[in-house]
Amino acid sequence: MPDLTELSAGALYAVVWGLVFVESGVLVAFWMPGDTVLFTAGLVAQASPGVSLWLLAGGTAVAATAGNAVGYWTGARYGRPWLERRPPKVLAHLARAEAFYERFGPVALVVARFVPWARTFVPVLAGVSRMRYSHFLAATLAGALVWGAGLIVLGYFAATVPWLKTAAYAVAGTAVALSVVVPVVAAVRRRLARRRGHAPGEEPDDDGGRGGQRPSSSTE
Repeated sequence: MPDLTELSAGALYAVVWGLVFVESGVLVAFWMPGDTVLFTAGLVAQASPGVSLWLLAGGTAVAATAGNAVGYWTGARYGRPWLERRPPKVLAHLARAEAFYERFGPVALVVARFVPWARTFVPVLAGVSRMRYSHFLAATLAGALVWGAGLIVLGYFAATVPWLKTAAYAVAGTAVALSVVVPVVAAVRRRLARRRGHAPGEEPDDDGGRGGQRPSSSTE
C-alpha cells in the first residue's frame, strides 16, 4: 500500500477509490485495511490544500456502491447456480439465508461496512440469497455514505480535534476486534451444539432428538 501522504491529489483519489471498490466487490480483497485507509485519507485531505474533501468523500461513496453492486451480481450470477447443484443439506442452508436477508438484509449490509471481512462477503451473499435489489441498493447507499464518506470526513476533522482522533481509533479497534471475536464465538457455539446433538436455533425432535424414529411396538 503506497504512503498516502506522498501521493498527488489525482493519485490519492485513484488509490482510495480503487481500494474501496475492490474491497467491496472482489472476494479475494477481504483482507484490505479499508477503515484505516479512509481515515488516513481524511487526515491527508485536511493537510493538503490540493485535495478536495467533498470530491474524495463523494467518489468513495460511489466506489463503495459500485463495488457492492459487483458483489451482488457475482453472487446472483455464479454463486446461486453453483449452490443449487449442491446436496439438499446445502439447499436448506440457502433457504435459511434467504429468510435472513429478507428480514435483516438492509441492516446487515449497513453494519457489515464496519467489519473488515464482512463488507466483502455480505453483498455476495445478498446476491446468492436473491435479496430484493431495491432494498439492497438503498442499504448499500446508506452504508457507503456512513462508512465510506463518513470515515473520510471523520479523519478530516479529527486532524484538528485530538479527542475525536482518539475516539475514532477506539471505534476502529473495536470493529477489528469484533471481526475476530464474532466468528470465533459462532464457531464455539456450533461445536457445542453438535455435541448436544442439534444445530443452534433448532429444536430437538419430539422423541428426544432420535431423528423422528419411533420405538418399535412390542406386539406384532
